[in-house]
Amino acid sequence: MAISSTSIPKFPLHNSLRLTNLKPKLPSSLIFKPQKPKSLTLKPYQTPQIKSLFTGIVEEMGKVRELGFDESGESYDMVIHSPTVLEDVNLGDSIAVNGTCLTVTEFDSDRLEFKVGLAPETLRKTSLIELEKGSVVNLERAVKPSTRMGGHFVQGHVDGTGEIVSMEVEGDSLWIKVKTSPEILKFIVPKGFIAVDGTSLTVVEVFDEDECFNFMLVEYTQQKVVIPLKKVGQKVNLEVDILGKYVERLLSSGFVESIKSR
Repeated sequence: MAISSTSIPKFPLHNSLRLTNLKPKLPSSLIFKPQKPKSLTLKPYQTPQIKSLFTGIVEEMGKVRELGFDESGESYDMVIHSPTVLEDVNLGDSIAVNGTCLTVTEFDSDRLEFKVGLAPETLRKTSLIELEKGSVVNLERAVKPSTRMGGHFVQGHVDGTGEIVSMEVEGDSLWIKVKTSPEILKFIVPKGFIAVDGTSLTVVEVFDEDECFNFMLVEYTQQKVVIPLKKVGQKVNLEVDILGKYVERLLSSGFVESIKSR
């Protein structure tokens, strides 16, 4: 077993990255309900700063090999099999899993697997709570300065989730309609960018009264991402275009009015 590591792993490896003594799966409302800080070292959740950048162009679909608590019963970890994204991986690298930026804590180059930790806040805010052993996930490594930007600027900071309300076939294309909250929908515009489970897509229409938007997947994309494998009623991770959030911030801060008054 060839485990690459430059420091002592936080969680000891057992049987090639496999999690041991996993606790039975409990309802998320019991496991991931907000907890009071146990010590002064814990800080309240804050919006992450931009540390990595993605394009929304999925590199491969990996498979969840293990998912659950480690031996301590406090760390909820996930092991993913993924030949492509491990080609040049290092500890601490950022990999977007269904559009969620996660940090590689351990990896096994022989078994082609890597481990990430899932914080309670991540599980509350994303659709990763629905994953189970055997689930397929979208994977993308953080971009390098030399990388072609084939999609759009994606941070891997999920803004929230949406629910698939319809999936309709037209020729070899697939139309998908997603319902989400008004807080997210206000940033979604026709022909604008959106990342759905980490996939860079173009919005076709926005249905404000239904709190929905739709997009289309061509045949090639259907074969490369996990969205078509989902069913009506399942959740998807959503990250809106960062430019829209910056515009709203400027408008709400009174910046535009201050410019006009000069």
